[in-house]
Amino acid sequence: MKIDRILAAGAPSFSFEFFPPKDDAGMDALLATTAALCPLEPAFVSVTYGAGGSTRSRTIDVTKKIKNDIGLEAMAHLTCVGASRDQLRATLADIADAGIENVLALRGDPPKHPADAPPSDLRHAAELILLAAAEHPFCIGGACFPEKHPDAPDLKSDLRYLREKVEAGARFLITQLFFENELYFSFVERARRSGIDVPIIPGIMPITSAQQIARFTSMCGATIPQRLLAQLDARADQPEAVLDLGVAYATLQCADLLARGAPGIHFYTLNKSPATRAVVSALQAARPWEPSGGHRYVDGADAILESLDDRR
Repeated sequence: MKIDRILAAGAPSFSFEFFPPKDDAGMDALLATTAALCPLEPAFVSVTYGAGGSTRSRTIDVTKKIKNDIGLEAMAHLTCVGASRDQLRATLADIADAGIENVLALRGDPPKHPADAPPSDLRHAAELILLAAAEHPFCIGGACFPEKHPDAPDLKSDLRYLREKVEAGARFLITQLFFENELYFSFVERARRSGIDVPIIPGIMPITSAQQIARFTSMCGATIPQRLLAQLDARADQPEAVLDLGVAYATLQCADLLARGAPGIHFYTLNKSPATRAVVSALQAARPWEPSGGHRYVDGADAILESLDDRR
């Protein structure tokens, strides 16, 4: 089923992102991880696309296996950096031939050494969305950035680029990871004022490693609140305590997002399911999107940080 139709049903969606494994053993492990998420009834899963198309065949193969063998709706990522128009058309045809209906169209990371990289016929995600929409009847999604794309000169320019994606045919958007909910809601408000009316799904990464999340946020430009950083630093030599904090923080953060009207949550799983399963299971039990008799879920998970501060 196409993702825009899933989102139109109204119930909050839970979705999960994976990256293609490097070998057969990794493929078996990923399929086992995906199967373990089935009881949570995810709306869809997505599979990333390596830099310069380096995982093209594996991305399509993994997406197809998840859709056909596991029985979950699946979306293939596609990037345009380092690819010709003809190469992109061929990839889009392969995706369609695999029975995949959903594509997340992205620019992709620019090459570290541009002189050695293959030329790109398309420069922006909006151009890729136009091409994909013209070639096949996909449901196409796009990426967005509550804290601004690292390459955008300012918030106004970033929003203009985003509007171009929607005008090109993007039917939903998924945000980069963030840890302060007000960043998301302020971003959505600005997007609506600019005429962007498609669903905007918040992207969340439960923290499972302090070093790992520091590396990811430095690459994508996301910020970590100082109070959360302090709690992570206090547990620097306690990996299990960091994991517990990450699951608790993500649960409260997602509960607040859903209570305040977010259409769902897209989880960046790093191909691991325990932390995500714990968060989604708690959300499905609490159902924060339903009327709760005045109970308010706390923005930014401040409650848990205050509690932890009190115990120190």
